[in-house]
Amino acid sequence: MGKAGRFACIFTPMGLTIASLICLIIVGMGGTNRKDDNLNNLYFFRANTTDIRVNATDLTDLNIPHNALTDAIIQQSTNVAKNALDIKDFYHVSLWNYCAGDFDNDKDKVTYCSKHTSKFWFNPVEVWGLNNTVTEHVFSKELRDGLKVYKEVAKWMFVAYVIALVSTIVEIGVGIFALFSRWGSLATTIVSSVSSVFLIAFALTSTILYSTLMGSFNTALKKYNIHGSLGHNMYVVVWLAVLFSFAAGVFWLFSSCCCSGRSNRIKYGDRAARKGTNYERVDSPQGGRGYGPVNFQSGPGFQAPHHGVPLNNVGHKETAYEPYRRADV
Repeated sequence: MGKAGRFACIFTPMGLTIASLICLIIVGMGGTNRKDDNLNNLYFFRANTTDIRVNATDLTDLNIPHNALTDAIIQQSTNVAKNALDIKDFYHVSLWNYCAGDFDNDKDKVTYCSKHTSKFWFNPVEVWGLNNTVTEHVFSKELRDGLKVYKEVAKWMFVAYVIALVSTIVEIGVGIFALFSRWGSLATTIVSSVSSVFLIAFALTSTILYSTLMGSFNTALKKYNIHGSLGHNMYVVVWLAVLFSFAAGVFWLFSSCCCSGRSNRIKYGDRAARKGTNYERVDSPQGGRGYGPVNFQSGPGFQAPHHGVPLNNVGHKETAYEPYRRADV
């Protein structure tokens, strides 16, 4: 396999690595532009507060005037309560931030996106403007404890994403050297392994984390008609990145064991040269297939046979006689 074969062998894992990098970039772009509907549909978790319901009996412990008028308003108009707390119809949680908006003719209309922060986690207490008293009343102890765990795990998830992204970029750079030798493929395989490990960790963490958060929301906030759901598009892109990265690692490993890039001409050149210098027996000038066996005799009066050919005739040949000749002549 020559250089062309080596290039073809490296092209496959390089293409898969680039595809994995593109997926990671798309994951990071989710929620970065509220005017782009495609990016707004890239989120890990969605809190739907469209049909939020607040009853007067739920506000017994709150510092809100409690009389017949306020009870009637709260019971008959959910929008009044939502406007008082500035609660939107939905909240999308992405990698760097969250976006919120309202439904407009059954379509999502994002009206606000928070600024991007590293190690981001969605804090409903802060986002919805709840004080400690409201939090203790609305959120169960299990949900509050779950939010604390979610905060810490979300930090690790972000770190895993950054390492996976950086190592994938490095993998592409090192992969260029794999074109020239299998040592380059081996180095790229090592970097690819690091990328795949952290990418798988990121994918598993995000899937398990937000699945757990969704269950907690749907259980603890069910009586308020707040529902949680996962973003299908985001997880498709995340797991595609994992698939591409893993496949690239397999092909990088294959290229380090095979696809040497050495030409077959070099490998079998000596053998071909040897075949081209074989000699074969040729007919002698006197007829017959070369010289037969010669029985040398010695003793007084012995005279070597001339076979009827004068010895001086041999000298009249333009070239010396060779009993063997090259087979390629």
